[in-house]
Amino acid sequence: MTTAVPRAPTTPQKTAASGTTAHASPTVYVVDDDASVRESLSSLLRSAGMRAEVFASAADFLAHGKPPALACVVLDVRMPGLDGFGLQAHLSAIGQDIPIVFITGHGEVPMAVRAMRAGAIDFLNKPFEDTDLLNAIELALSRVSATSNERLELAELRGLYDTLTSREKQIMAEVASGKLNKAIAYDLAVTESTVKVHRHNVMHKMRLKSIPALTVAMQQLRRAGAAQA
Repeated sequence: MTTAVPRAPTTPQKTAASGTTAHASPTVYVVDDDASVRESLSSLLRSAGMRAEVFASAADFLAHGKPPALACVVLDVRMPGLDGFGLQAHLSAIGQDIPIVFITGHGEVPMAVRAMRAGAIDFLNKPFEDTDLLNAIELALSRVSATSNERLELAELRGLYDTLTSREKQIMAEVASGKLNKAIAYDLAVTESTVKVHRHNVMHKMRLKSIPALTVAMQQLRRAGAAQA
Protein backbone atom coordinates (compact mmCIF):
# COMPACT_ATOMS: atom_id res chain seq x y z
CA MET A 1 0.00 0.00 0.00
CA THR A 2 1.34 3.41 -0.92
CA THR A 3 1.55 5.81 1.98
CA ALA A 4 1.45 9.58 1.85
CA VAL A 5 4.77 11.15 2.68
CA PRO A 6 4.62 14.15 5.02
CA ARG A 7 6.42 17.19 3.83
CA ALA A 8 9.52 17.95 5.85
CA PRO A 9 9.65 21.37 7.51
CA THR A 10 12.41 23.79 6.65
CA THR A 11 13.89 26.66 8.57
CA PRO A 12 14.96 30.04 7.18
CA GLN A 13 18.65 30.82 7.37
CA LYS A 14 20.32 34.09 6.43
CA THR A 15 23.38 33.90 4.25
CA ALA A 16 26.32 35.99 5.42
CA ALA A 17 27.14 37.38 1.99
CA SER A 18 23.74 38.56 0.78
CA GLY A 19 21.53 38.71 3.87
CA THR A 20 18.88 36.83 1.92
CA THR A 21 16.86 33.98 3.35
CA ALA A 22 17.19 30.43 2.12
CA HIS A 23 15.57 27.16 3.18
CA ALA A 24 17.79 24.41 4.51
CA SER A 25 16.97 20.78 3.89
CA PRO A 26 16.58 18.90 7.17
CA THR A 27 19.04 16.15 8.03
CA VAL A 28 17.94 12.90 9.64
CA TYR A 29 20.63 10.74 11.20
CA VAL A 30 19.87 7.03 11.35
CA VAL A 31 21.89 5.13 13.95
CA ASP A 32 21.24 1.38 13.74
CA ASP A 33 23.56 -1.63 13.64
CA ASP A 34 21.29 -3.41 11.13
CA ALA A 35 22.46 -2.62 7.58
CA SER A 36 19.07 -3.46 6.05
CA VAL A 37 17.33 -1.00 8.37
CA ARG A 38 19.82 1.72 7.52
CA GLU A 39 19.35 1.15 3.81
CA SER A 40 15.55 1.08 3.89
CA LEU A 41 15.24 4.13 6.13
CA SER A 42 17.75 6.07 4.06
CA SER A 43 15.64 5.42 0.96
CA LEU A 44 12.42 6.37 2.76
CA LEU A 45 13.81 9.62 4.11
CA ARG A 46 15.24 10.72 0.79
CA SER A 47 11.90 10.05 -0.87
CA ALA A 48 10.39 12.41 1.72
CA GLY A 49 12.79 15.18 0.71
CA MET A 50 15.12 14.85 3.68
CA ARG A 51 18.87 14.42 3.77
CA ALA A 52 19.71 11.08 5.36
CA GLU A 53 23.00 10.07 6.95
CA VAL A 54 23.39 6.58 8.38
CA PHE A 55 25.69 5.15 11.04
CA ALA A 56 26.25 1.60 12.24
CA SER A 57 27.06 2.61 15.82
CA ALA A 58 26.78 5.42 18.34
CA ALA A 59 30.56 5.85 18.19
CA ASP A 60 30.43 6.43 14.42
CA PHE A 61 27.69 9.02 14.89
CA LEU A 62 29.61 10.89 17.58
CA ALA A 63 32.74 10.89 15.43
CA HIS A 64 30.78 12.65 12.67
CA GLY A 65 30.83 15.94 14.54
CA LYS A 66 28.21 18.49 15.54
CA PRO A 67 24.91 18.17 13.63
CA PRO A 68 23.36 21.14 11.79
CA ALA A 69 20.62 23.26 13.34
CA LEU A 70 17.77 21.45 11.60
CA ALA A 71 18.29 17.77 12.32
CA CYS A 72 17.05 14.80 14.33
CA VAL A 73 18.18 11.26 15.11
CA VAL A 74 16.37 7.99 14.43
CA LEU A 75 18.03 5.80 17.00
CA ASP A 76 17.99 2.06 17.65
CA VAL A 77 17.82 1.09 21.31
CA ARG A 78 19.95 -2.07 21.34
CA MET A 79 23.36 -1.81 19.67
CA PRO A 80 26.83 -3.13 20.43
CA GLY A 81 28.95 -0.75 22.48
CA LEU A 82 27.13 2.41 23.47
CA ASP A 83 23.41 1.67 23.14
CA GLY A 84 20.60 4.07 22.28
CA PHE A 85 19.91 5.12 25.85
CA GLY A 86 23.61 5.63 26.43
CA LEU A 87 23.85 7.89 23.39
CA GLN A 88 20.78 9.84 24.47
CA ALA A 89 22.34 10.43 27.90
CA HIS A 90 25.69 11.41 26.38
CA LEU A 91 24.12 13.95 24.01
CA SER A 92 22.22 15.48 26.90
CA ALA A 93 25.39 15.65 29.01
CA ILE A 94 27.31 17.56 26.33
CA GLY A 95 24.43 19.97 25.66
CA GLN A 96 23.35 18.53 22.32
CA ASP A 97 19.56 18.86 22.37
CA ILE A 98 18.99 17.22 18.99
CA PRO A 99 15.57 15.48 19.07
CA ILE A 100 15.50 11.68 19.06
CA VAL A 101 13.01 9.18 17.68
CA PHE A 102 13.70 5.73 19.10
CA ILE A 103 13.10 2.54 17.13
CA THR A 104 13.49 -1.00 18.48
CA GLY A 105 12.61 -4.60 17.83
CA HIS A 106 12.48 -5.35 21.55
CA GLY A 107 10.26 -2.60 22.89
CA GLU A 108 8.75 -2.73 26.35
CA VAL A 109 6.63 -0.18 28.18
CA PRO A 110 9.34 0.68 30.77
CA MET A 111 11.80 1.31 27.94
CA ALA A 112 9.37 3.64 26.20
CA VAL A 113 8.67 5.50 29.44
CA ARG A 114 12.40 5.88 30.09
CA ALA A 115 13.01 7.25 26.59
CA MET A 116 10.16 9.74 26.70
CA ARG A 117 11.04 10.99 30.17
CA ALA A 118 14.54 11.69 28.92
CA GLY A 119 13.09 13.84 26.13
CA ALA A 120 12.58 11.50 23.16
CA ILE A 121 10.00 12.56 20.61
CA ASP A 122 8.63 9.04 20.04
CA PHE A 123 9.34 5.37 20.66
CA LEU A 124 8.41 3.02 17.79
CA ASN A 125 8.45 -0.75 17.80
CA LYS A 126 9.73 -2.57 14.72
CA PRO A 127 8.12 -3.23 12.36
CA PHE A 128 6.41 0.16 12.18
CA GLU A 129 4.44 1.96 9.48
CA ASP A 130 6.40 4.37 7.32
CA THR A 131 3.89 7.12 8.07
CA ASP A 132 4.31 6.65 11.83
CA LEU A 133 8.05 7.21 11.55
CA LEU A 134 7.71 10.12 9.14
CA ASN A 135 5.12 11.79 11.37
CA ALA A 136 7.43 11.44 14.37
CA ILE A 137 10.32 12.90 12.38
CA GLU A 138 8.14 15.77 11.17
CA LEU A 139 7.23 16.57 14.78
CA ALA A 140 10.89 16.43 15.83
CA LEU A 141 12.00 18.74 13.02
CA SER A 142 9.14 21.14 13.65
CA ARG A 143 10.19 21.51 17.27
CA VAL A 144 13.84 22.08 16.47
CA SER A 145 12.88 24.49 13.69
CA ALA A 146 10.84 26.56 16.15
CA THR A 147 13.75 26.62 18.58
CA SER A 148 16.15 27.64 15.81
CA ASN A 149 13.86 30.48 14.74
CA GLU A 150 13.63 31.71 18.34
CA ARG A 151 17.41 31.80 18.57
CA LEU A 152 17.69 33.75 15.31
CA GLU A 153 15.09 36.25 16.48
CA LEU A 154 16.86 36.70 19.81
CA ALA A 155 20.21 37.17 18.07
CA GLU A 156 18.68 39.87 15.89
CA LEU A 157 17.09 41.53 18.92
CA ARG A 158 20.40 41.54 20.77
CA GLY A 159 22.11 43.03 17.75
CA LEU A 160 19.61 45.89 17.60
CA TYR A 161 19.90 46.45 21.36
CA ASP A 162 23.66 46.77 21.05
CA THR A 163 23.18 49.75 18.70
CA LEU A 164 21.56 51.75 21.51
CA THR A 165 23.54 54.27 23.51
CA SER A 166 23.80 53.84 27.28
CA ARG A 167 21.18 56.55 27.79
CA GLU A 168 18.83 54.94 25.28
CA LYS A 169 19.16 51.62 27.10
CA GLN A 170 18.23 53.39 30.33
CA ILE A 171 15.21 54.96 28.68
CA MET A 172 14.14 51.62 27.21
CA ALA A 173 14.29 49.98 30.63
CA GLU A 174 12.31 52.81 32.21
CA VAL A 175 9.63 52.74 29.51
CA ALA A 176 9.37 48.95 29.77
CA SER A 177 8.74 49.30 33.51
CA GLY A 178 5.63 51.36 32.74
CA LYS A 179 6.89 54.79 33.76
CA LEU A 180 5.64 57.96 32.09
CA ASN A 181 7.98 60.43 30.39
CA LYS A 182 7.73 62.90 33.26
CA ALA A 183 8.69 60.28 35.84
CA ILE A 184 11.59 59.05 33.70
CA ALA A 185 12.85 62.60 33.28
CA TYR A 186 12.79 63.09 37.04
CA ASP A 187 14.59 59.79 37.71
CA LEU A 188 17.35 60.51 35.19
CA ALA A 189 17.59 64.26 35.92
CA VAL A 190 16.90 65.26 32.32
CA THR A 191 14.15 67.23 30.60
CA GLU A 192 10.96 65.56 29.43
CA SER A 193 11.75 66.59 25.83
CA THR A 194 15.09 64.76 26.10
CA VAL A 195 13.26 61.64 27.22
CA LYS A 196 10.92 61.92 24.24
CA VAL A 197 13.85 62.16 21.81
CA HIS A 198 15.60 59.13 23.30
CA ARG A 199 12.34 57.20 23.41
CA HIS A 200 11.78 57.87 19.72
CA ASN A 201 15.32 56.73 18.93
CA VAL A 202 14.82 53.53 20.89
CA MET A 203 11.65 52.65 19.01
CA HIS A 204 13.33 53.40 15.68
CA LYS A 205 16.56 51.51 16.34
CA MET A 206 14.78 48.51 17.86
CA ARG A 207 12.24 48.49 14.99
CA LEU A 208 9.34 48.46 17.41
CA LYS A 209 5.87 49.80 16.73
CA SER A 210 4.32 49.91 20.20
CA ILE A 211 5.11 50.09 23.90
CA PRO A 212 3.77 46.55 24.53
CA ALA A 213 6.21 45.30 21.87
CA LEU A 214 9.02 47.19 23.58
CA THR A 215 8.08 45.63 26.92
CA VAL A 216 8.13 42.12 25.43
CA ALA A 217 11.49 42.80 23.79
CA MET A 218 12.92 43.98 27.10
CA GLN A 219 11.67 40.84 28.84
CA GLN A 220 13.29 38.64 26.18
CA LEU A 221 16.59 40.47 26.48
CA ARG A 222 16.59 40.17 30.26
CA ARG A 223 15.81 36.45 30.16
CA ALA A 224 18.75 36.03 27.79
CA GLY A 225 21.02 38.05 30.08
CA ALA A 226 21.51 40.73 27.42
CA ALA A 227 19.99 43.55 29.47
CA GLN A 228 19.98 44.43 33.13
CA ALA A 229 16.79 43.91 35.12
